[in-house]
Amino acid sequence: MKRRVLFLCTGNSARSVLAEATLRAWAGHRFEVFSAGSQPTGTVNPFALGQLAAEGIATAGLRSKSWDEFATADAAPMDLVVTVCDSAAAETCPVVFGDFLRAHWGLPDPAAVESNDEDKREAFRQAHRIVKARLQALLALPAEIWDDRAALKESLDRIGFVQPDDEGSVDG
Repeated sequence: MKRRVLFLCTGNSARSVLAEATLRAWAGHRFEVFSAGSQPTGTVNPFALGQLAAEGIATAGLRSKSWDEFATADAAPMDLVVTVCDSAAAETCPVVFGDFLRAHWGLPDPAAVESNDEDKREAFRQAHRIVKARLQALLALPAEIWDDRAALKESLDRIGFVQPDDEGSVDG
């Protein structure tokens, strides 16, 4: 059974798109993956697309879209919604309701970097490194943990603190 995962942010142009495309590339056979924003920009950041392409991750079909697409009565239910906004920077995270697990994996917004193109590319590389480390931790969770909502929630919350240089496991 494929688990349905939605990565949610404010603009749906950078972090949530990096997470969506990467998890789909790595585990599309295990997860049906989406991303959305509470206030979508309407376009995917070109530096996000460049970062994904540099890693050989498909970008076809990626688009900036509203959470509203997933909140309708006839929308397929999600198993997990992960917010990736940076509450540490006082960024407002979307509030969502529904019968799904919620986790917060906040990270700084690389699209907020106002500098030269190389600095922007580096910000996206760093954001993607964090996203990849957290997705690796998600994929390392044992399949049976999905049957234990409390244990899964605890593990998902811990994943939100994983950094690329972290050693060790987050499960159990």
